[in-house]
Amino acid sequence: MAKYKIEIKKSAVKEIRQLPAKDLKIILKKISGLSDNPRPSDSKKLSAQERYRLRYRHYRILYEIIDKKLIVYVVRVSHRKNAYR
Repeated sequence: MAKYKIEIKKSAVKEIRQLPAKDLKIILKKISGLSDNPRPSDSKKLSAQERYRLRYRHYRILYEIIDKKLIVYVVRVSHRKNAYR
């Protein structure tokens, strides 16, 4: 299987920078893991949108998969209470 390229939206980069240090390392590891497998077993497709969700503790990583170009586009990384707004 080909590797996917990870692209992160500017607003998501801003959200990532505001994460606590103890969670940051694991969240970045989960995001980088999407390049090998963009649909891991712990991800879920969102019904209202063409996006997927990964969970880590109280945080959600929302991303889109563009299969034709082999791109994973991270749209949002935020606390679960704000993630779907």
